[in-house]
Amino acid sequence: MRILIADKFEQFGIEQLEQLADAVACEPELKDDSLSRRLQELDPTILIVRSTKVPGQVQDAGKGLKLIIRAGAGFDTIDTVGARERGISVANCPGMNSVAVAELVMGHMIALDRRIPDNVADLRAHKWDKKGYSQARGLKGRTLGLIGVGRIGTEVARRALAFEMKVLFFDVLPDVQPVDHPNCRRAGLDDVLRQADFVSLHVPGGDKTHHLINAAKLALMQPHARLINTSRASVVDEAALVAALREGRIGGAALDVYASEPAADGKVFESATADAPNLYGTHHIGASTEQAQLAVAEETVRIVAEYKASGKVLNCVNA
Repeated sequence: MRILIADKFEQFGIEQLEQLADAVACEPELKDDSLSRRLQELDPTILIVRSTKVPGQVQDAGKGLKLIIRAGAGFDTIDTVGARERGISVANCPGMNSVAVAELVMGHMIALDRRIPDNVADLRAHKWDKKGYSQARGLKGRTLGLIGVGRIGTEVARRALAFEMKVLFFDVLPDVQPVDHPNCRRAGLDDVLRQADFVSLHVPGGDKTHHLINAAKLALMQPHARLINTSRASVVDEAALVAALREGRIGGAALDVYASEPAADGKVFESATADAPNLYGTHHIGASTEQAQLAVAEETVRIVAEYKASGKVLNCVNA
């Protein structure tokens, strides 16, 4: 059994995989044509990726390819339907980065409330404005609206309740209850948007959630409310969001994902969001903590070990 890792991966995980496979090649720079060529040369049984795209034409290059593992939760960068047609299983590592993303959401909320990035920028410009920055509303007693309460949304809810916030959530699943707490209750999507001081998005990408937050939904939010998106860029209509911010119709936003996002090794960010007022952004780092990456590596190794031992694909998303 040969394994090709076409993305960055924890050294701990590589060492564990080397004990399971005949050969393990870790070449994080591979993508597109170079990935296809390497698949032809090495002919691995298993391909492991994070953000690297694996469309059908790339899959065709791996004649002996049987399993693609997304070392993370989402798998929209992999043609799962095409893989199934080619007899290739696709697995992911759900929940391993939930805490990391939840921590970033809390960081964004505090940053938006206290305007921490603007404080820092002014200090570096040798400006002092204690009066101007003493207008925070605080998180205690405020309402956090969660759109989607899977693993990540649940972790965010737990942390928000620890901050003594109220949690109002919407989820398409009728019986879900992230936390058993009197300050955590369900509401309709529009009601969440109308009532929340902060709205945090935790839904998957795809046709059903494309531009779920559009101009009409943004118009429901309170003028002081802030929107946070650490899920998928397609969930938010960026043009509508930028317009709402420029016109002062919502209080602010924080993004970790973007419609025109550079590659992992990119150096230039070209997006209207970069110039939008009251918008803070991070560089798609939601899952990028040591704790999360070690957890993902451990889960990836577990999937490979089970596949080798029994042929069973854990966390298969295209069965």
